[in-house]
Amino acid sequence: MEVELKTAPVDKRFSNTNQARHCYAFYNAYHQCLHDNDGDTSACFDLKRHYASLCPTKWVESWDEQRENGTYAGPVPGEKKAEAHAH
Repeated sequence: MEVELKTAPVDKRFSNTNQARHCYAFYNAYHQCLHDNDGDTSACFDLKRHYASLCPTKWVESWDEQRENGTYAGPVPGEKKAEAHAH
């Protein structure tokens, strides 16, 4: 008997397993929100709360430092797509 391999369905018992993708998405969404709202942190509070609860502090510190240095590999609000990977 052959077993067909495929991705397992979502199992709510393991909802906290590997949240790295969600962490990264919320972190980037927060910075996009700040850009879209002229730096108004109150408009973006929920996004910050989400990434802060999911992301390891070391990751956030590293990404913040990379943003300050202009070396962040992720999306940077205000950059055109062609510029996004020119860093």
